[in-house]
Amino acid sequence: MPSELPIYLDHHATTPVDPRVLQAMLPYFYEQFGNASSLHHAYGQAARAAVARAREQVADLLNVTPRDVIFTSGATEANNLAIKGTLAAAPAGSHLIVNAAEHKSVLDVAHRLGRHGVDVTVLPVNSIGCVDPESVSRAIHDKTVLVSAMTGNNEVGSINPIHQIADICAARNVTLHSDMTQALGRIPVDLATLPVDFVSVSAHKIYGPKGVGALIKRRSTRNLPLEPQLDGGGHEHHLRSGTLAVPLIVGFGRACELIRANRESEAQRLRELTDRLEQGLISQLPDVTVNGPPLSRDRLPGNLNLSFGGVDGDALLVRLKRIAVSSGAACSTADPEPSHVLRAMGVPDKLVKASLRFGLGHPTTLGDIAIAIDEVVSVVRELRSLSQKPPATATCSPHNEQ
Repeated sequence: MPSELPIYLDHHATTPVDPRVLQAMLPYFYEQFGNASSLHHAYGQAARAAVARAREQVADLLNVTPRDVIFTSGATEANNLAIKGTLAAAPAGSHLIVNAAEHKSVLDVAHRLGRHGVDVTVLPVNSIGCVDPESVSRAIHDKTVLVSAMTGNNEVGSINPIHQIADICAARNVTLHSDMTQALGRIPVDLATLPVDFVSVSAHKIYGPKGVGALIKRRSTRNLPLEPQLDGGGHEHHLRSGTLAVPLIVGFGRACELIRANRESEAQRLRELTDRLEQGLISQLPDVTVNGPPLSRDRLPGNLNLSFGGVDGDALLVRLKRIAVSSGAACSTADPEPSHVLRAMGVPDKLVKASLRFGLGHPTTLGDIAIAIDEVVSVVRELRSLSQKPPATATCSPHNEQ
């Protein structure tokens, strides 16, 4: 590890735990360590009360009832529970609709279900990474039981017209699931006015701990059949068995409370910093393309995805020493394939492989942006210069001639 860490600009991958969140969590690792299911003594009762308070805090951020909140290990598990659980409870031959820019924890689940007999439709997205509500409407038929459409894209920040998709699904009596992991805390989400049936969220994207998230199962709309994917103990309303991670759940609740308090002002600050970063790079470098919505006001706050023509993406990442960014979704780094999101948007392979995703967050300052601009401009110019140099001419020694 270098002696001085780079500036962190990868907040779509994960965020640092807020110190106030950490303080809220600490007592539940040691002093108040009880199991929330052990209700016959004070330790378990204290843990149960802490979980109940956190459930209220998560519910308040999304404007649902606490009973709607099912704690999971994160959004990946929540996505699996929503999709697999719904299809497991549905009749044979049921139909699932997703789209090509979804997170891998949705797409991979859909592909697995497809291999096991579920009829799966993967809809295309447009050039900015959004799914057309009309394409959803056309794809629905009498066997369709579930549509899954993320609210905000984790790579390019595009925001799907989730209200329109929700109205279409409600009118056709089709269950709608939305992965709101990236949208949570960044844009307004009021589930009291948005008829989405299942919502997946995660704590570590909003300055909470890793390892905890939730599936929101709307009980106020209609009865939604859902088969649990973990059995044993009947925790979380018999939908997600397992001992609750009380410290992490407490941290999740506190993070929701904190991010709710300053979401609007922070969103505006991040958009201004993102604009400064984008303008600083494009004004000094030719052949730079914005991937996703061209205006920051139409993207998730803090998101900027750029392709740098004439540059090898791997070389670019390796040479960026002063900033920490990514070339795509952090959850897909075990798979060396280029971004499936950019490919689904129709971005040429050369530019897909030369893309960087910047994710700004609470700690990001104007000074950080200035350093990021200087670093990227310098490295891109260097790499372009190297690529334009003619290859060295090979010479033969007379002793090697035949």
